[in-house]
Amino acid sequence: MLWRPRGDNWGALRLTTTGRRSGRPRSVIIGYFEDGPNLVSLAMNGWGEAEPAWWLNLQAHPDAEVDLRDGRRPVRGRAATGDERSRLWTRWSELDKNLDAYALRRPSETAVVVLTPRAGAPDAARDD
Repeated sequence: MLWRPRGDNWGALRLTTTGRRSGRPRSVIIGYFEDGPNLVSLAMNGWGEAEPAWWLNLQAHPDAEVDLRDGRRPVRGRAATGDERSRLWTRWSELDKNLDAYALRRPSETAVVVLTPRAGAPDAARDD
């Protein structure tokens, strides 16, 4: 089930990436929030050590598609860095009060993933 973020709750979207080895479509449901036209998620694998396959796929093939409650749109994935990463991490911390404690379980920094609209994508900020 997919839902939009509301207030202090994140939403859920279906991300379809291209498999880095198979070249075939791979889909996963991930949490997100909106940052202007961008969708923001965390590259986590149950807070385990390994990077999630969807993030590895996005790094190899950044163009992907997301299914949201209001339809499908093409996106391009990238890792947030510097001040942008700090700002977006802070926003996730507001949505999940245990975020920093969970992140400490991982041996490396958790990537903050930004999914930016590609040309021809509808406006991500519209209401239901």
